Amino acid sequence: MKIGYKTQSIIDFNGDLIIVNLFEKVKVAGGATGTVDKFLKGMISKLISNGELTGKLGEYSLIHNPISSCPAKILIIGLGPKEKFGLDEIRKAAGTAARVAERSAAKKVGSIVHGAGIGGIEPAMAVQALIEGTILALYEFTQYKIGKDKKIKEFFILESDPKKEKILKKGLETGIILGRCQNIARDLVNEPANNLTPLILEKRVRTLLKSMKLEDKVKIKVMGKNQMAKAKMGALLSVAQGSNNDPAFITLRYQGSQKHLVGLIGKTVTFDSGGISLKSSEGMGAMKGDMAGGAAVLGTTLALALLDSPVNLLAIIPAVENLPSGTASRPGDIVRAMNGKSIEIISTDAEGRMTIADAICFAEQSGAKTIIDISTLTGASVIALGDVTAALMSNSDDLIEKTKKLGEKCGEHYWPLPLFPEYNDQIKSEIADLKNAGGRKAGAITAGAFLQHFVNKAKWLHIDIAGKESRDSDSLYLSKGATGFGVRTLFHLINDLRT
Repeated sequence: MKIGYKTQSIIDFNGDLIIVNLFEKVKVAGGATGTVDKFLKGMISKLISNGELTGKLGEYSLIHNPISSCPAKILIIGLGPKEKFGLDEIRKAAGTAARVAERSAAKKVGSIVHGAGIGGIEPAMAVQALIEGTILALYEFTQYKIGKDKKIKEFFILESDPKKEKILKKGLETGIILGRCQNIARDLVNEPANNLTPLILEKRVRTLLKSMKLEDKVKIKVMGKNQMAKAKMGALLSVAQGSNNDPAFITLRYQGSQKHLVGLIGKTVTFDSGGISLKSSEGMGAMKGDMAGGAAVLGTTLALALLDSPVNLLAIIPAVENLPSGTASRPGDIVRAMNGKSIEIISTDAEGRMTIADAICFAEQSGAKTIIDISTLTGASVIALGDVTAALMSNSDDLIEKTKKLGEKCGEHYWPLPLFPEYNDQIKSEIADLKNAGGRKAGAITAGAFLQHFVNKAKWLHIDIAGKESRDSDSLYLSKGATGFGVRTLFHLINDLRT
């Protein structure tokens, strides 16, 4: 879909459909919506007065233009109550409008910027959120389907004031890149595991860097199994040893500044059977998504590089496959991580923390002063927080507060869990430095406590997104399937850390 900008009156748009808006409880349409109402000889006012159009968030009315053939249709989308209006309401309204436009077979669509007038939202941020909501709502994973193309071909932001063009185009560009990079993460999470082994993922990353012309900006290095063994990554290799598909320790280096290095780590288990501690067969197919953390890290890195963000980033994607076999790790085995700590394997299904442990050591040894890891780590976090909110654990209250605040602007919820020293009692081993699982009680917290043992001096933030990586049903701008959760929040968080 081509996305562009036009400085013109909305009623002069030469396209199939235009999108305007209405706040809840508004009795007289104003702004661009008022202009369209006059053009339609009061049709919008009639819909408001007879109660057919109330302005509730996501509610819409589609009018077939009786005045002229162009635009053929006018869509009025509800923004909800003005006092509760924010960036995510823009995404929700834009997402709903985009889907309605697509269902109406519109190929060329124009929209005003929701919220930049009486909504009080800064114009660049408003158009960014609108474009994000549009791109995310229109996402489909169709690589394995043959079907008729009903997609919107062209989508334009329409603004009559030429003085706003520069600032709105800036927000437009950011929205396009963030939306598309989040969709790249969604593609990877939706991809079946037979077509996304660790080595295939490496090839996909290289292809993306080349197609986006980022090969000079983002330097990729990949360690294979033998190199990981030389680096003494025993924790990570213990997860990979049951699979015939070799692991790949993928690092992406983007140096947009000389300031302190941020290490960004994503759990990347391309398929998680549980290993010898085999999961139930029910729902195991969803374990192709156990690499959602790595997908989010990749999407974030691409967005930062495409937008020339002034940050210093080391992104780490430790890709493995966790399968049972005659060579797989067993419960009771003891392995040693990169920092020399020994780990007693209690469950081979507590595998993600093993890969992240070595990645944290690698990041800190590489000079990272701040380390952020994101992962579909524990079912316990889903029990605690459901499929709405991600869990946060950290040695820095500042990192937690920044993540929560930025997440709300991005429409992604985060909530902190405690890391009191007493939780370490659950992961003490009688024969090793640590156990990799601490039992059912406080399972998300003891996983975070385990990871903290591999942090030395760096500021550290752990994000558990289990249950958030995929949806069972459509929302206003996210469809059923992979979500790409975390991409936009991490983008803004890492940009924020440069100051």
